[in-house]
Amino acid sequence: MTTLLSTRGLTLSAGSRYLVSDFSFTIASGQRWGVLGRNGAGKTTLLHSLAGLRKADAGIIEIAGKTVTQWSRSELACLIGLLQQEHLDALPATVIETVLLGRHPHAQGQFFDSKEDLRLAEQALKTLGILNLAERQLISLSGGERQRLALAMLLVQQPSLLLLDEPSNHLDLGFHSQLVALLLAQTARDNSPHQRGLLLATHDINLAARVCDHFILILRDGEALAGPAEAVLNAENLSRAYDCEIAQAQTQERLFFYAV
Repeated sequence: MTTLLSTRGLTLSAGSRYLVSDFSFTIASGQRWGVLGRNGAGKTTLLHSLAGLRKADAGIIEIAGKTVTQWSRSELACLIGLLQQEHLDALPATVIETVLLGRHPHAQGQFFDSKEDLRLAEQALKTLGILNLAERQLISLSGGERQRLALAMLLVQQPSLLLLDEPSNHLDLGFHSQLVALLLAQTARDNSPHQRGLLLATHDINLAARVCDHFILILRDGEALAGPAEAVLNAENLSRAYDCEIAQAQTQERLFFYAV
């Protein structure tokens, strides 16, 4: 496995409050990490800092062996794909024009899209079930359709590391299983030299439990837990993180968590 991202002594704060303090972890290719914590715990701040959009208070963030500030924005966009909670404002563009923006970091020419760009864009729209909307104006889409389009843009960007902030936002219940399958497929352990990693921040503990094999659990006062799912994801740790009693139930297929 290849190290995609690592932090050493990372400290993030909001005002006078520490979100994480002296925090270190490493994401390798093929690993799927979940970030969990209550509202305001710092999940989005962590993702933005890792993507280079926000400066850390202290510590080192490295992407593919270089600090995040040593990469140019275009280089970083080839390595990291960030799905934000708020995105895709009402641009005067069609769906196909919007998804092609995801190819910008790889563009060979400034004024036209290549046949390969168009092929990848159409394939991504098909994967997300919205190829039939290709000529629709962005402004006409529902929230769920925009979320699928944002995911399609991420696929055509082809980054090594996916940073996803609430990827199930606006998606109906029927698409959740498709989302899980999509994320598992994008990070499949196939011995590829370009195998991806994933960091997923979400309020949906059970969605994360279906996808992720490692977890970051943000607690209080700068404390955070990080490690394999079997060490971090349990009712005791989740109860500490969410300030309420959380129980767990095991079925034949998977583990479920719920507030008591």
